[in-house]
Amino acid sequence: MRTPHAVGGGQAGRDDRWHRRAARRVAASSAAQASAAIFLVMRRMRAPLIVLIGIFAISVLGLTLIPGQDAEGRPWQMGFFDAFYIMSYTASTIGFGEIPHPFTYNQRMWVTISIYLTVVGWAYAIGSLLSLLQDRAFRQALALQHFTRKVARLREPFVLIAGYGRTGELLGHSLDALGRQFVVLDGDPERIDALELDSYHADVPGLPADARDPGHLAVAGLDHPSCEAVVALTNDEEANLAVVMAAALLRPELPVIARVTSRALEERMRAFGGPSTVNPFDRFGDHLRLALRAPASYQLLTWLESGPGAELPERGSPPRTGHWVVCGYGRLGRELTADLRAEGLEVTVVEPRAAGDEDDDLVVGDPAEPDVLRQVDLVRSVGFVAGTDNDTTNLSLVAAARRGNPSLFIGARQNQAANAPLFAAMEVDALLVPTEVVAHEVYAQLATPLLWRFLREMPAQGDAWAAELIERLCALCGEHLDSLWKVRLTPEEAPALPGWLGSGQATLGDLMRNPEDREQPLHAVVLLVLRGDEATVAPEPDFVLAVGDELLLAGWGAARRALEIVLEVDAVREYVVTGRRVPSSWIWRKLTPAGKTVGTTADERTAEPADR
Repeated sequence: MRTPHAVGGGQAGRDDRWHRRAARRVAASSAAQASAAIFLVMRRMRAPLIVLIGIFAISVLGLTLIPGQDAEGRPWQMGFFDAFYIMSYTASTIGFGEIPHPFTYNQRMWVTISIYLTVVGWAYAIGSLLSLLQDRAFRQALALQHFTRKVARLREPFVLIAGYGRTGELLGHSLDALGRQFVVLDGDPERIDALELDSYHADVPGLPADARDPGHLAVAGLDHPSCEAVVALTNDEEANLAVVMAAALLRPELPVIARVTSRALEERMRAFGGPSTVNPFDRFGDHLRLALRAPASYQLLTWLESGPGAELPERGSPPRTGHWVVCGYGRLGRELTADLRAEGLEVTVVEPRAAGDEDDDLVVGDPAEPDVLRQVDLVRSVGFVAGTDNDTTNLSLVAAARRGNPSLFIGARQNQAANAPLFAAMEVDALLVPTEVVAHEVYAQLATPLLWRFLREMPAQGDAWAAELIERLCALCGEHLDSLWKVRLTPEEAPALPGWLGSGQATLGDLMRNPEDREQPLHAVVLLVLRGDEATVAPEPDFVLAVGDELLLAGWGAARRALEIVLEVDAVREYVVTGRRVPSSWIWRKLTPAGKTVGTTADERTAEPADR
């Protein structure tokens, strides 16, 4: 009789085999789609080729049957090889001119007919070929075949991005800055054309196809062994759900991140393996709550989410108490109203149409009308949010609110990227750009899981702590974030450290020294140390490291390269930790007497003047 464990193991094995079979079926379907160009050429060019071959065969046969004469006037019959040779240079318009004997009038008449027939045949074949090259189905099949080859040749880990709108473009540039490869799938051919024109360091494969088709996802690399994550960023949330379903059923081990604004669809997505979902409206509400409670923490979060090269944003000073007005009670308005009321703030909502649920503080009317805004008493309000789905309306609302109360804290929603200069000129205090919120959130999860963990742990540390960390980062990097990276203290990635880490005296301060001059610290700040499931945020220099720790660092690119040398070279690690310079090569180690080191320690250098 099987034990329960054996039964569970058998079920897991059957599930795994089912996933492999499903992936193979989709892969076979995608391979058939990729080879469609060959079959389309064979099908469309079949008749022209048959016509050409028939004309050629008849012409050759006629030359062999029509009698000729040799130089002495004796009858001569042309063989198949000579006839094939003559028709080859005649039908191809080369006109070489070499013949065994001069043609008779009958042969010349037949060759004349053959020439006109081949011209007609070539015209028919070339016309059919040009028509095929302009055929939309053929061009799509050819692009699919080319795309499939590019994806199959990928050997480094890549991210599959479904949807290349503004969000996908921002995420793509952020990944490219990190040296990460990605593949794009989008239903709009113009967006794929824009992808080809973008200035990326690497060649980015892109395919204009429907992301809801599992076959297209497989062609884009869903079943590729180097695919490390799937991101669904299309504007159609049903399509995002289809991507989540396909990834969960065909590659359940892959992490999936999806954009969603509907609570119902978010719950349906979570039924498939619990993917990570990003709701820009919910995130904006959370960020606004953080900005109200801890402006420095919000400033740090925004800076790190923006990625390398981002400029330090200004630290706002939103009001923590008072009355708020939210215009627009759609998806953003509901999320934002709930978050503000959770902070104990009084909120009045202005909505042109009556909401489905009852709200005591709901004013029904067009917020662009002056009489409607007078009902909410802007004079006694401290905050105002223009959150409709129309940029023109939001800009006019911001202008009207400022006329009513110039001291208001203004928040606004920007829907179109083209209107960014207008919102920048309005100088709103909190701007929601859904595409940027999603791109930054996805980047934080993909760049390194440690950054995502740090951003989740950071608000609990307090605003004063965040302000101090910002000062440390600015002292090292200035107001532009230079580089973010992670380090694993494992024997594979840090071969020079295991013995030192096992001593129990490996402190973070000793590791973060300059290998050129250990008296100087590296221009980097350790933001997080992850040991198992335990996270330590911004540890002190006396923090004791252990084998297997993962570190998240921010600082100069030169500091990153210097730290890599410390992790890999025993002699450099020895100097950084103890101050002793030991021979790094095998020859110098043999030539150096036992018990002696090259150079002196820092303590010995300090004591030299006193000894003298």
